[in-house]
Amino acid sequence: MNAARIAIVGIVLTALVAGVSLYYLQVYAYYDEVSAQEAGEVQLTSVVSGRPEIIPYENFEAIDSNSSPIRFRACFDTPLSQALLSETYVISDEAVPLTGPGWFDCYDAQAIGDALENGEAIGFMGVENIEYGINRMVAVLPDGRGFVWHQINRCGEVVFDGDPAPDDCPEPPESY
Repeated sequence: MNAARIAIVGIVLTALVAGVSLYYLQVYAYYDEVSAQEAGEVQLTSVVSGRPEIIPYENFEAIDSNSSPIRFRACFDTPLSQALLSETYVISDEAVPLTGPGWFDCYDAQAIGDALENGEAIGFMGVENIEYGINRMVAVLPDGRGFVWHQINRCGEVVFDGDPAPDDCPEPPESY
């Protein structure tokens, strides 16, 4: 083998190792399974008090990552009907599920988004500003299956872009 071939093989192998490593880091490495207690239970914001309340749930599965506040995803089942939930808790038309890793089987953002869009699922405000600029959103299907994710809210979008918080937004922490 001449020097050029050795260099090409070295470059290709380095690129392959780097590509596999980056894929692993993005899809698997930063996610951890979390319990309901670690995640803060399944909560919806009450229309009466305006505060998050824990709802009955079972079969809770969740993943989270400390590398980003919007990597949280969870699935659960609730015995509460959509009718009861929609009368008791704040409905959100802003609920847009974020894609999760493919290996987290219970959570399919495309299917959840389609169900929200066609009115099969109802989106709720879980916890507003669970972290500054980040809302915890919840969607519930008629059969009681529920899904939770974090998404950036209007105030977060502005502040994270480097602009000052609008007057109707809470004051951001000093770290922003």
